[in-house]
Amino acid sequence: MRENPCPWRFCVAPMMDWTDRHCRYFHRQLSRRARLYTEMVTTGALLHGDVARHLDFDPSEHPVALQLGGSEPDELAHCARLGEQWGYHEINLNCGCPSERVQRGAFGACLMAEPQLVADCVKAMRDAVTIPVTVKHRIGIDRGEDYGFVRDFVGCVHAAGCEVFIVHARNAWLKGLSPKENREVPPLRYEVVYRLAADFPQAVFVLNGGIGSLAQAAEVLRHVDGVMLGRAAYHDPYLLSEVDRALFGDAEALTRAQVVAAMSEYLHRQAAARVPPRAILRHLLGLYHGQAGARNWRRLLSDPAFVARYGAASLTAAARAFATHHAEHCGRLSV
Repeated sequence: MRENPCPWRFCVAPMMDWTDRHCRYFHRQLSRRARLYTEMVTTGALLHGDVARHLDFDPSEHPVALQLGGSEPDELAHCARLGEQWGYHEINLNCGCPSERVQRGAFGACLMAEPQLVADCVKAMRDAVTIPVTVKHRIGIDRGEDYGFVRDFVGCVHAAGCEVFIVHARNAWLKGLSPKENREVPPLRYEVVYRLAADFPQAVFVLNGGIGSLAQAAEVLRHVDGVMLGRAAYHDPYLLSEVDRALFGDAEALTRAQVVAAMSEYLHRQAAARVPPRAILRHLLGLYHGQAGARNWRRLLSDPAFVARYGAASLTAAARAFATHHAEHCGRLSV
């Protein structure tokens, strides 16, 4: 392994309604090396809304990237500048989201049909900031599978100065599928991303889509510079605890109990700032995925009455209950 591996070697995908600042703080306890991404933030939200609410984050989240949604070069340049001022490490342009709401805003995956506009957006942002400007996109739109389409898109955007492409290895079907179906129905075609990496050797390619384990990630890394996991990392977050050792050669990460202790401290700090405990607890439901007692852990953290009773101490109380259940289960198995 190289002494200084690619900064995009392992990334956690931007996921709407999931990868907020509390989720990212939690993921950072599990991996020091993973590159984290915000939920997509639209230019309109930053131009006309509460900037601090959208951009504030804990310094411990670094390295963290801001994903923007938009299609106006001037507006994107302004928002990219805000992101750099707020301390983000990267500005990522969303050219992959297929939802109809995003399409109505004329951005997301439909931008792949306008590579010159994307190039103009990238150039405007690059002129405005000193941090990397990257693009996340699909391998095609609708049912067309012509490699030339995505090759020409990447070529045009690369010529505008984009050096990092995060590629969801499925087409985006803009009509007839929900966002969830667009993550499952269009077939995965990793070979397209591998071909892009071969055709543009000066660029960095990160493959996203369908990667469910670190063993699979390691296999993909034989062909591209980086991998990005989404739902696998969210639903089974302790998978992230192996990333630093398996993909970077670093020391062991925190145990689950240590993660709970760190997040309990965080929960108390946030509760003092009037953040509802549920806003944090919802991201920890999968921490004991696959372990005896995992269902009880999820039930407690999802129970409004339990959370109302224990408040900022909910994690400590749930951990106590989990330990008791786990001990009883192991005792039964040993009888």
